[in-house]
Amino acid sequence: METEIHVPVGSPIIRKFPIFVDEHNVTDGAMKLMKELRPSWDINLVKTKCFTDGTTNKLVGYYVEDMPEDVVLVRVYGNKTELIVDRDNELKSFQVLHANGCAPRLYCTFQNGICYEFMQGDALGPQDVRDPVLLRLIAREMARIHAIHAHNGCIPKPNLWIKMRKYFSLVATEFTDQASNTRIQQEVPSQELLEQEMAWMKEHLSQLGSPVVLCHNDLLCKNIIHNMKEGHVRFIDYEYSSYNYQAFDIGNHFNEFAGMSELDYSLYPSREMQLEWLHIYLQAYKLFTKKGGEVSQRELETLYVQVNKFALASHFFWGFWALIQAKYSTIDFDFLGYAVLRFNQYFETKPAVVAMKIPE
Repeated sequence: METEIHVPVGSPIIRKFPIFVDEHNVTDGAMKLMKELRPSWDINLVKTKCFTDGTTNKLVGYYVEDMPEDVVLVRVYGNKTELIVDRDNELKSFQVLHANGCAPRLYCTFQNGICYEFMQGDALGPQDVRDPVLLRLIAREMARIHAIHAHNGCIPKPNLWIKMRKYFSLVATEFTDQASNTRIQQEVPSQELLEQEMAWMKEHLSQLGSPVVLCHNDLLCKNIIHNMKEGHVRFIDYEYSSYNYQAFDIGNHFNEFAGMSELDYSLYPSREMQLEWLHIYLQAYKLFTKKGGEVSQRELETLYVQVNKFALASHFFWGFWALIQAKYSTIDFDFLGYAVLRFNQYFETKPAVVAMKIPE
């Protein structure tokens, strides 16, 4: 039993450059990388395109006017993000997904980041993921990733509980007198209560029978790129990809319907919208895993219950993540306020979700 992702035999070797890129002055270091990756480019003619700062990293694109479609993305890892992101695992996910036509090319790694191919298309917003056409594309693409076989014959184990426990241990000191932020003790549930809920989730959710598959684990709207010309969507940013429960990946995506900077949980998909999404997903998943057959009402209802129960775990996971970010991140975002909203949503939705029963 293991949680590790295995890269296909024959995958290209990732180039590594001993170059450090300053997150406050990305271009100096990036130009050294361009000399290696695009030796034919005239450095004086290289143009820059800044992408919105992510909540974890800085992302800048470089290109020349003659070839505007060849954009090299340089992603500089955020402060202390190695605490929350397994970088080795991220690279393996990148390679596996690229080998299966689901991810861009990874050009290289450098001391504190990676360079990769720009994917043509538009990043989605909370209104787009509800669009009937896009919704179908997203459900199918997730099914395609979930059907990828990236283990070496061992039964893969979910990494959710290990990761959640790790995140929790990283912020445990914040609940003591040594806390760097007193708001935590005032606004966040107590350490004892969080421990208790985590144990409850592990016991109950582990028994729901959700298959363990290769998951993206962070399918927020802006991590979905819609290529209108080719009529498909692709997912980007594989920092949290791992083997995990199928229902966690879907429930986490449904939570993201609420947005990020202005959380609005009234946007969480209705039962009707979820059933439509899940029906498309199950049809595609059966096709990709060659299990065939029609989607039964029982399968649909079972997945619906599993997904809504695992959506609870997603609130906790990102609640802990945000507490770590509040402690270390240099990015201008109210991570603590975000953590409070996620924990609140967990406690608010828990009673209704607990009452849901998987069909006999």
